[in-house]
Amino acid sequence: MLTPWADTLDRAQPLPEYPRPQMVRDSYLNLNGPWSYAITTSASKPAQADGTILVPFSPESELSGVGHVLQPEEYLWYIRTVTLPDGFNVGRVLLHFGAVDQTATVWCNGVELATHTGGYLPFTVDITEVLAKENTILVCVRDATNKSQLPRGKQTLHPHGIWYTPQSGIWQTVWLESVPQNYIRSLHVTPLFDTHQVEITVEGEGQCMIDLEGKRFTFPAGVPAHVPVQSFRPWSPEHPTLYPFSVTLGDDTVYSYFAMRKCSVETDKDGVRRLFHNGLLDQGYWPDGLYTAPSDDALVYDIQLAKDMGFNMLRKHIKVECDRWYYHCDRLGMLVWQDMPCGGRRYDPLIVSTPLVTGWHLDDSWYPLFGRTNVTARKAFLNELRDMVTTLYNHPCIAVWVPFNEGWGQFDSQTAVQVIRSVDKTRTIDPASGWHDQGFGDVSSLHVYFQKYRFQPDKLGRATLLSEFGGYVHRVEGHAIGGKSVGYKTCDAPLSLEYALQALYDEQIRPAIAQGLSAAVYTQLSDVEHELNGLVTYDRSIVKLPVQTLHKIFYIENE
Repeated sequence: MLTPWADTLDRAQPLPEYPRPQMVRDSYLNLNGPWSYAITTSASKPAQADGTILVPFSPESELSGVGHVLQPEEYLWYIRTVTLPDGFNVGRVLLHFGAVDQTATVWCNGVELATHTGGYLPFTVDITEVLAKENTILVCVRDATNKSQLPRGKQTLHPHGIWYTPQSGIWQTVWLESVPQNYIRSLHVTPLFDTHQVEITVEGEGQCMIDLEGKRFTFPAGVPAHVPVQSFRPWSPEHPTLYPFSVTLGDDTVYSYFAMRKCSVETDKDGVRRLFHNGLLDQGYWPDGLYTAPSDDALVYDIQLAKDMGFNMLRKHIKVECDRWYYHCDRLGMLVWQDMPCGGRRYDPLIVSTPLVTGWHLDDSWYPLFGRTNVTARKAFLNELRDMVTTLYNHPCIAVWVPFNEGWGQFDSQTAVQVIRSVDKTRTIDPASGWHDQGFGDVSSLHVYFQKYRFQPDKLGRATLLSEFGGYVHRVEGHAIGGKSVGYKTCDAPLSLEYALQALYDEQIRPAIAQGLSAAVYTQLSDVEHELNGLVTYDRSIVKLPVQTLHKIFYIENE
């Protein structure tokens, strides 16, 4: 099944847009496009290629041109020869990978340079010391998917129900840039909303200059600099104001942006703890690209469609997106709840499903119950959680971090919150979305599907989140994968879907908000494989009801 963007895909250089909008340099060489590939059952380098794969689409995806599900015992090899343009190298040359699922080893010109494990986050390899006139890049990938206890999200080697087709290998943009010997390694940007300042910390060595709103400020790298924001304009979904700025360190200059926003749970005039988020669950899957959107315009389409339907938030569910998705949320004004992809051993249905009906909450330090007896896997999860928060920290759109969902590999949620807080003290955290609440934090988080929702204030005085509900199925023939349709209520016709959604919001959600419900997340934005409870079909070709009708149903005014 193809999306509308597949027909216009540039197969010579797909996804050519600059992949890191908050740290832009003039030097940029996109390496997306045809690479040679081979699949072996041995760790020995292949003697010849099996064919051509279109990077950055995984071999399991239709757009890759391969159509092979990588098995845990297999090795996936990528080969590409690159000649640098004249004058490109100004000191050091960095090879960037947006994301590779799951363990990648990188060679350049026959020299092994790095191994990275973690399928959702970017990593960089300095290839300066091995550069030649022509440069051969070799990448070897292993991915055990659900045979591993590492974070894997909703991927499974046996797709069914709410568990989807696996994907492996390179699935985000690969690119080269050149930097001076002394360069800016990263930026850490925190809006100081109450004092109308922004705090900027530059990772590097030496004196830096920041240019903001026509003024220049000088400060040393490695030290937080507090810079005044003269034309103070708060960021919100209704007014997503961004402030562009640049930082210079010696011969290196990067261009970035920030926003003046504040995330908090506040007490309203009636003494109710609240945040006002009206959102959709967003899995981030595409029928032709799986984890990888077929174009930048496709990313924008999903976000803008959600806004047009009346929502101000997307819960990015059990997946980390490419950096440009968050950039578009920043500039379009879409709040984001960011889930950490789940991991661990196979999930026990009694642990992860029974609470939906019983409401039981178990102590998440009982590692065997949650499939978390492996100490190494627990440490890897917390490290990847920390890296995810660090990687996405600067994006103003992110309002809530969600480390665990429905007990899928949950463990020591208080420790997970401490890990997040070690990086980010500015945002709200939903420690356990759905159930297995450990009785701490600013919010309580419920999923309700099989019964009517009736608001009950949290006994601990926390803000109450309805972090999943709905999931109404309407199958659009010709735009759905065959087989059983998965969802929580079936509507055979568009009109029955409209009536059901209207009743859901008028009889359950709006009354609950008036009583103190703080946030609501409807399931979901798009169909995914057999899960047909989206508001738009999996191929993004058909919105199941007129957008103006959906806006009338879903829009809730922030009073």
